[in-house]
Amino acid sequence: MHEVWTISECHQGRVKDVSYELLARGRSLADTLNVRLAAVVIGYNVRLDDLKRLSVQGADIIYLADDPSLSSFVCERYAEQLLRLIAEKEPQIIIAAATTSGRTLMPYVAVKAHAGLTADCTELAIEEGTGNLLQTRPAIGGNIMATIKTPNHRPQMATVRPRSTKPLEARSDRSFVVEEVAVSPKREKPSVEVLGLRALEGQSGSIEEADIVISGGKGLKKRDNFALIERLAKAFGAEVGASRDAVDRGWASYPHQVGLSGKTISPRLYLAAGISGAIQHLAGIKTAKCIVAINSDEQANILGIADFAIIGDLFQVLPEIEKRLEQRRKA
Repeated sequence: MHEVWTISECHQGRVKDVSYELLARGRSLADTLNVRLAAVVIGYNVRLDDLKRLSVQGADIIYLADDPSLSSFVCERYAEQLLRLIAEKEPQIIIAAATTSGRTLMPYVAVKAHAGLTADCTELAIEEGTGNLLQTRPAIGGNIMATIKTPNHRPQMATVRPRSTKPLEARSDRSFVVEEVAVSPKREKPSVEVLGLRALEGQSGSIEEADIVISGGKGLKKRDNFALIERLAKAFGAEVGASRDAVDRGWASYPHQVGLSGKTISPRLYLAAGISGAIQHLAGIKTAKCIVAINSDEQANILGIADFAIIGDLFQVLPEIEKRLEQRRKA
């Protein structure tokens, strides 16, 4: 059928937001190739309204594998379903999110399907004349952007940075088509069994999903001062972010790192204190709706893209913001 596929992620029956972002990528590719765009959904008790949303936000058809054995992500089990579907439908392109599950599933499937895979892409396009998928991603520590193609094998596979694009506007005139996929029987003795899920220590949620992210960089000078960021994030009800420099210095753990070498984010509000704005960091926040930058250096790169630039001493500015928030809360 030579369709373009996006892999939708589910958790406890809900389709994750990143799945709708992927449809925007897939829609552009499918339209260029003049083929159908399919959303592949693997999970259990997936909500009907989420499936309908996949349709109105870009999918021409939804392939649904819904079974109790798929309630938790297990790579081998999910791969079984996807590989059977690939063999039956023969898609030409499959894209998934570069999340923990996407980075686990796609390499496994690519090896089994004898296909090429480019990970962590920031841009996707179709090569004129050949129909090859052009997959652009950071290389050499994020210092250059490399464009990769896999002309000799199908399907062409890629994972895409979450929050690197925005979902399409919903269109109510789109038809809603779901094809239920037969689920292979579960093995009697699976190699992996999910016993439970536990939240990451020190992080209430994912910075990729957060509405507000407060980040700190090397301008904070030492670990003890990073508490200013943590306190302000708590006051905002936000997640804590960090520059690569701050993470390398041990002031924050890697799940908090913002940028091409960490997490690409798209919050409503992104506040950066003491971050100069390396190109990798700026690329990771380009879809944020409002950027506030606090820096004492008038020439800092991040000030050039900030919606609000505060040029000053962060050790004075951050406590003042926290104080004003507290006053407003009491008013």
